[in-house]
Amino acid sequence: MNQDYKTSLLLGQEGLNQAVSLLQAGECVALPTETVYGLAADASNVGAVNKIFAAKGRPTNHPLIVHIPDVSHLQYWAKDVPEIAYKLADAFWPGPLTLLLHKAPEVPNAVTGGLDSIALRVPAHPLFLAVLKKLNKGLAAPSANLYKQLSPTIAQQVMQGLDGRIAGVLEGGPCEHGLESSIVDLISQQPRILRSGPITQQQLEQFLGQEVQAPQNHIEIVPGNVKAHYQPHSPLRIAASSELISDTAVLSQQNCHFIVYSDAVIKACEKAGITNDRLSVLNNDSAEFGRKLYLTLYLADQQYPKQIIIEKPPISDAWAAVNDRLSRAAQ
Repeated sequence: MNQDYKTSLLLGQEGLNQAVSLLQAGECVALPTETVYGLAADASNVGAVNKIFAAKGRPTNHPLIVHIPDVSHLQYWAKDVPEIAYKLADAFWPGPLTLLLHKAPEVPNAVTGGLDSIALRVPAHPLFLAVLKKLNKGLAAPSANLYKQLSPTIAQQVMQGLDGRIAGVLEGGPCEHGLESSIVDLISQQPRILRSGPITQQQLEQFLGQEVQAPQNHIEIVPGNVKAHYQPHSPLRIAASSELISDTAVLSQQNCHFIVYSDAVIKACEKAGITNDRLSVLNNDSAEFGRKLYLTLYLADQQYPKQIIIEKPPISDAWAAVNDRLSRAAQ
């Protein structure tokens, strides 16, 4: 795709109004969500939706999440909506939960990648919600980055990645969660998590009072379900804590950037003389780790290291989203 646009950074109320006007005109605008920045276009306008795929370099058979102003819009996009969908929406919307449902007949195939299912959510970011309410329609919005690259959590990252490819970026500050939404399949007989995210299996089960499946592997095509994804430009390697402790002295001689969280590994890095410009320390809390993960990878990538080495996180439900993203980013 040629650099056809002079991409504008849209600020304040005037910027919000500009974003609405551009979306009404069939353009793509990056909007902040509580998860990551999304590349939005009118989901009912096939031409506008196709601009998303062109700007990202994303295959057109890969479905998009449609963001809606409130739960009443479910009826325009989905059919045979089960009661459990309204129950989950009441508990978790607006918020980082996407529901996979049967699509309504009139929904454009461009939005769903030709599938009979549709992914829907109500975002919690006040700016995105304000845009949705002004438009009173659905916006398709995958992450605002080139296909398979790191999802952006600050406007600067969007500007760097998509400058010249989209009409504008609405500045909304850093994203609250920093990882994409949880996707729950409500088409199957039993609810299933098809993409881990900020809403965990435990949270869903506690609320519903029933089992929610979380298969490690599945064949369904849903947003974000490709083997290699969320990748920095520099090769990413996941290393066990014990490996980093024993090998830090050797690794310190290489042009690597280290992303760590445990006290023992931090001390090993300091002992090996790894300076702060090559060392990023994340919180050992899963939510805080996830919030800063993409931004930390992005900033490390700006140094053009030979390799980014990240300490392997714990394996648990709370860390499922982080581990999912890292497993794809390290391919």
